[in-house]
Amino acid sequence: MSHIFPRHTKTNPPVAVSGNGVYLTDISGKQYLDASGGAAVSCLGHGDAEIIEATKSQLDRMEFAHTGFFTSAAAESLADTLIENAPEGIERVYLVSGGSEAVEAAIKLARQYFLEIGQPSRHKVIARLQSYHGNTLGALATGGNMWRREPFAPLMIDTTHISPCYQYRGQVDGESEFEYGQRVANELETEINRLGADQVMAFVAEPVVGATLGAVAAVEGYFKRIREICDQYGVLLILDEVMCGMGRTGSLFACEQEGITADIITIAKGLGAGYQPIGAMLCSGEIYRAIEDGSGFFQHGHTYLGHPVACAAANAVVNAILNRGLIQRVQSRGEQVMQALKNQFSDHPHIGDIRGRGLFLGLEIVRDRDSKDAFDPALAINKKFKKIAFENGLICYPMGGTIDGKQGDHVLLAPPFIIEDNHVDELVSKLDKTLTQVLDTQ
Repeated sequence: MSHIFPRHTKTNPPVAVSGNGVYLTDISGKQYLDASGGAAVSCLGHGDAEIIEATKSQLDRMEFAHTGFFTSAAAESLADTLIENAPEGIERVYLVSGGSEAVEAAIKLARQYFLEIGQPSRHKVIARLQSYHGNTLGALATGGNMWRREPFAPLMIDTTHISPCYQYRGQVDGESEFEYGQRVANELETEINRLGADQVMAFVAEPVVGATLGAVAAVEGYFKRIREICDQYGVLLILDEVMCGMGRTGSLFACEQEGITADIITIAKGLGAGYQPIGAMLCSGEIYRAIEDGSGFFQHGHTYLGHPVACAAANAVVNAILNRGLIQRVQSRGEQVMQALKNQFSDHPHIGDIRGRGLFLGLEIVRDRDSKDAFDPALAINKKFKKIAFENGLICYPMGGTIDGKQGDHVLLAPPFIIEDNHVDELVSKLDKTLTQVLDTQ
């Protein structure tokens, strides 16, 4: 009998014993194509010798030094690498152990920043519906997915949410893409004024929405308008790149493609590529100097901040992404996978939308393609898809509640950057087989 407390007590997952390239193998010898990188984590695939060696080498030198007493060469090197390649104005890195921690740190830094500069009334956070920012209480409160929030609502801070930039369902007849983007971006200004401009401290958004919407990128001009509004009202812009950053969408930082920068950026997942648990919050020089010239102490921290082994692994990962030409590979392979998905599913009566950027892609499953009507949530299409895909040797990331937290189904794909032609063929073939089997059960 296992003593593990699993994610779901009614399941009995197989034991994974090895990984090689784009595949994981379980204890029975069955092989699985890891087409979602777990949860957009394993960007370099499994068993990368260079990353493993960097991790081992750091263990040979030093396993741990608490940041209350020391910094480390590994942490300093990783921070240097990130800042050398970060958007303009981003100057400091706060190293944590995962995405939820990074978002928590971002929210607390935003609050302390306004205390340091003498604007203590600013404490409200605005985010978007159908966003996901993590599972710790502050991050969960910021996220806009009602299904995740509801059980813990009494424990959470009060936040408000505006519409996502979800063109497939939000753009109306007679409205251009640009007009749609400006309309939903302007909801932020309306909400700031409703709450009181002197009360709002931050707006939080994913440049490309991952888990809850399935690789939904904003239309052109949306984030530029968001940046203008934040600047006009003195609100900090926090961009959550935990899933979509670190090369996943075809640039090291996803916001590069929007032509903007942020005041705070959070990253994780692809930062460590699964070789070590790590995340980071990056902030502007202006925010850092407010702390430095004020109290001098960020009132936040965890034991494993800047863990040297995690930092050594992450630095090797980021350098691999940059030096192996993997950003360009994500762009070209992303186009290839997108085209393969369109070739297979663009006329499928139950695939409503095929979307994404780079190797961050999504399929929205619908009951009727013309009306865009979703399947009844009671049918649990997404859960059946995950189960049958896994039986078919395919790891993907289906989710439900795409439209409003209850209705809608999608499948998120985030394959390793090292995916080859034969893997693309296998991916599409197994998706098609799985979709057919799922629909046959209805």
